[in-house]
Amino acid sequence: MYPTRQEAEALLADAASCNPGPWEAHSRVTAWCAEKIAQACPGMDAEKAWVLGLLHDIGRKFGVKHLGHVYDGWRYMMQAGYDEAARICLTHSFNEGKLESYIGKFDITEEETKELRQALAQTSFDDYDRLIQLCDSIAGAEGVVNIEDRMNDVKRRYGRFPQSKWDKNLELKAFFEQMAGEDIYNVVGGIGAGI
Repeated sequence: MYPTRQEAEALLADAASCNPGPWEAHSRVTAWCAEKIAQACPGMDAEKAWVLGLLHDIGRKFGVKHLGHVYDGWRYMMQAGYDEAARICLTHSFNEGKLESYIGKFDITEEETKELRQALAQTSFDDYDRLIQLCDSIAGAEGVVNIEDRMNDVKRRYGRFPQSKWDKNLELKAFFEQMAGEDIYNVVGGIGAGI
């Protein structure tokens, strides 16, 4: 289950009022990309993709955190009864399905880490998980960005970007280009689109 578009907007507005920052605009660009790509991919629900993209970083409501935003978003959406949104909060940072590939600080307790690891291990990714992972990788706060530029930016900020994670992002891009039958940047309206 996931919220309606209007409910998702209200959730994001509330979260952004608790912790203002560029993550709100990034979430909107992610939603934009997810909707556009889902519209171009047979069998995908564009409305669902938009909502899930909008809420992927909702855990940022609870402050400036690294891995904590994944845990907080997952728990928050589960408690709200939105299991599909919770799933995206959980999976969006792990395109390889491994907690160890997280780029950033492990700023949650050992018990929370164990809980996340177990939940991730029990999750088989579907096309919505993969879609939001891709869209997260092409969404800047100012609009759509080149995937490699975004990964290089993350590498500059955090000092690393595992090659396997890099390659997986490019694989996701190719996967959705094949589904859509078109270059992803054309599908989303080009670099800079989305706000």
